[in-house]
Amino acid sequence: MKRRERWHKVLQTEVARWSSKSCDELRAELPDGKEYEVEFESVTHQVEIDLLENTESYVHVSVAVDDGTLPGSIFPAHKSFIRKNI
Repeated sequence: MKRRERWHKVLQTEVARWSSKSCDELRAELPDGKEYEVEFESVTHQVEIDLLENTESYVHVSVAVDDGTLPGSIFPAHKSFIRKNI
């Protein structure tokens, strides 16, 4: 599997993980963003989560994944999602 394909597999997993949380959980866990590492196919990947917008009615979250190598990680695999307040 190519490097970017691995990134996208990790990205899908992390987006599913974070988008399953409620607005309140996201606000509580991401006040200043979060960075951590996960391993996939024996390769360590860097994950960065940021709270882009935090309104009364929704939060907008960004998820980015790369493997820390240059120059590829200058443009990480990324996706954002909006979680509406229910």
